[in-house]
Amino acid sequence: MLRAAVLGATGAVGQTFVRLLTRHPLFEIVSLVASERSAGKPYREAARWLQSEPLDGRIGDLVVEGVDAAPEADVVFSGLDASVAGDVEADWARRGYAVVSNARNYRMDPTVPLLVPEVNPDHLALVDRQDWGSGGFIVTNPNCSTVGLVMALAPLHQAYGVQAVHVVTMQALSGAGYPGVASLDALGNVVPFIGGEEEKMATETKKLLGTLTEAGVEGADVTVSAQCNRVPVMDGHLEAVSVRLGGSPSAADVAETLRSWTSPLAGRGLPTAPEAPLLVTDDPTAPQPRTHVHLGGGMTVTVGRIQDCPVLGVKFVVLSHNTVRGAAGGAILNAELLHAEGRIGAGARAQAA
Repeated sequence: MLRAAVLGATGAVGQTFVRLLTRHPLFEIVSLVASERSAGKPYREAARWLQSEPLDGRIGDLVVEGVDAAPEADVVFSGLDASVAGDVEADWARRGYAVVSNARNYRMDPTVPLLVPEVNPDHLALVDRQDWGSGGFIVTNPNCSTVGLVMALAPLHQAYGVQAVHVVTMQALSGAGYPGVASLDALGNVVPFIGGEEEKMATETKKLLGTLTEAGVEGADVTVSAQCNRVPVMDGHLEAVSVRLGGSPSAADVAETLRSWTSPLAGRGLPTAPEAPLLVTDDPTAPQPRTHVHLGGGMTVTVGRIQDCPVLGVKFVVLSHNTVRGAAGGAILNAELLHAEGRIGAGARAQAA
């Protein structure tokens, strides 16, 4: 078992890390880290547990440590808020830790992989260009709204070349963390603004679909226009996507391309990788958060309503689980790939030494 620490363990994303790691076959939680007001308390007292499964007794007994902790850990998962993640994650990387982050702070750093393992696993090579000292590094996963979009676009970009995208998101309340959006703003309402979200979707998509070169990642030549909305749904980001592709394929061509796509992770035995990372449905009423968001343990991205579009060529609807595929689950899959590539674990420690 690899030893894992969780930064920001008491928050919403941190708790999802804890839930997903509790019975993970590869990682064992040895350290939970949070703010000074939580440090020194048993985790069961420091965290207001909001997950759908009961808190494991062993985990609940762990005493929360402050951000200056120095646990014996092979990998550090960061669920920190962006307001503090930059300095804290850099400090842990400088001290030699492998930091797998959900925060936005280093996503666009030219030496930091912005990773969706099924989309751009080769970008992990950027780790070798980081120089934090003592063998530490940072790997990030994208914004929760970007993940579903890029999972659907990647096979199309490979087959035809994506030229332009217009996406309208309907994003779940859990994406705002806890306590999140005030009830009087959320109930029976739609909020057509999520700060910074539209810009992140545009820039992150270019990097994720980009090409790794000696100079770094050359961003894909894709124009992305995003409009992001918060809707009264608990979990699941639904996105209405219109896309212009090279060669002007039909909706039927696009559907077949998505159905026939094979994940580069297939057969690698990564525990969090779902059997069907991308699922295409012909149900004209699907996908829906209530019935599809938990497929593949929350790691499957569902695409439906694939149609010809009179404006850009093709349109479809994408659904992804924002706190699993779009946050903690995606980061854990990143760490599994790091281990499979020999970048964390006993071999990696020996190489760094």
